[in-house]
Amino acid sequence: MKITFKLYAMLTEYLPPEARSGNRVELDIAIESTIADVIAPFALPMKLVHLVLINGHYIAPEDRSTRTLVEGDVLAIWPPIAGG
Repeated sequence: MKITFKLYAMLTEYLPPEARSGNRVELDIAIESTIADVIAPFALPMKLVHLVLINGHYIAPEDRSTRTLVEGDVLAIWPPIAGG
């Protein structure tokens, strides 16, 4: 099934080079894949996986290893961001 995977800020460097300018990649993933399953091949440092949204809805850290995705979902991840 197809989903859109988006990484923001410094995390875009973990996307394939051709996807970095648009900060997104279309993925074909297995049915019943979890957020953790999608993240794993990209080798994202978990300390940088801060804000996780599916279709604009926040997913708490304790749910990321069990929350499955469905066809057409948009998985977006932001690192911690500091302001000042």
